Amino acid sequence: MSDLTVIVEPGRHDIVVTRSFDAPRDVVYKAMTEPEYLARWWGLKESETVIDRADVRPGGSWRFVERMPDGQEHGFHGVVHDAVAPERFVWTFEYEGMPGHVCLETTTLEERDGRTLYTSVTVFQTVEDREGMVQSGMEYGLRQSMEALDELLATMA
Repeated sequence: MSDLTVIVEPGRHDIVVTRSFDAPRDVVYKAMTEPEYLARWWGLKESETVIDRADVRPGGSWRFVERMPDGQEHGFHGVVHDAVAPERFVWTFEYEGMPGHVCLETTTLEERDGRTLYTSVTVFQTVEDREGMVQSGMEYGLRQSMEALDELLATMA
């Protein structure tokens, strides 16, 4: 059973997500930052994720395209502000369908007894932007992605 926690406090500009994984943090970091692994867990189950680029280093950039069964494509991109393997990475996140609404995600990975605690803090420009993300079904998609990441990690560890 997943221990996914999504914290959305009223009036704040952030969303805090935590979850643990049964894998060492260097393996979790690799799965979360390397293109060959990202495409296998990121996005909805019914979609195909294409990794256009994933240059996870300070000054690098990333772009993923989620292809839906009906042919629609949803692009997401950002720039990497910080990356310290296997401890953390910080990048911007922007949905190409709503340009100009950029948030900053800080992901940290802490190893605890052979498991990894994942914490993501996403800060939005406005409370309204944050509410829009929540209303978009973010938690539903996040849950699917985290479950797929769990399955991938079981094959890597």
